[in-house]
Amino acid sequence: MSYTIVIPARYASTRLPGKPLLDIAGKPMIQRVYEQALKTQAQTVVVATDDERIEQCVLDFGGKVCLTAKTHESGTERLAEVVTTLNLSDDEVVVNIQGDEPLIPPQIVDQVANLLLGDTQAPMATLGAPITEHESIMDPNVVKVVCNKKGQAIYFSRAPIPYSREGSWPLNDYLRHIGIYAYRAGFIRHYVTLSPSPLELSEKLEQLRVLWHGYAINVAKALIEPGVGVDTAEDLEKVRKIILSQSQHC
Repeated sequence: MSYTIVIPARYASTRLPGKPLLDIAGKPMIQRVYEQALKTQAQTVVVATDDERIEQCVLDFGGKVCLTAKTHESGTERLAEVVTTLNLSDDEVVVNIQGDEPLIPPQIVDQVANLLLGDTQAPMATLGAPITEHESIMDPNVVKVVCNKKGQAIYFSRAPIPYSREGSWPLNDYLRHIGIYAYRAGFIRHYVTLSPSPLELSEKLEQLRVLWHGYAINVAKALIEPGVGVDTAEDLEKVRKIILSQSQHC
């Protein structure tokens, strides 16, 4: 299996400034994410950041890093710069792991890469997981995805889709989107030339640009549940406790 992992990492964060550098059981968060990425079958792992402090941190623990422009408006734009810097071929599969996922399972990173490695036609892939609580169906922070019988995304939404006219909301009808993506490097270069879509701007979901412009996104159910991501101080404490517990059992 040959593919590349890129980990975008920004210093600025509304809720947790300097998030990639926050300590988790003796290591900065970005190192925890990087070490999870190294457990995959990827050939190359690189952090993409616009901040010299994060760049130095990655260099200090022996990681590979690309310092990108500060003008990018999205992680995908930063990804495109890295693809150019690394001179990746158009067919190279690139997986984007968020820099706040220190518990991301290596198995699902390989899984999303395989969705493209096994399908030479699709330009992009992502994962979903069954929704297990009714509250999540109505929660706008939980992005839902519906797919066709080919396993391709029809739509992503913060709204409860599919909508139940009977009001029964059976859980087995709902799939939440997991924010991990695989792309072909050539499609990343093309993506940044596409204009934002009305759907994307309304839902604040960047992946809708791909569907709006007529491209397919392969979707599969994650082999295992993804780990806790760090969006808040509460999430950070949860992750610290999990990693400390894991280290005590080693």
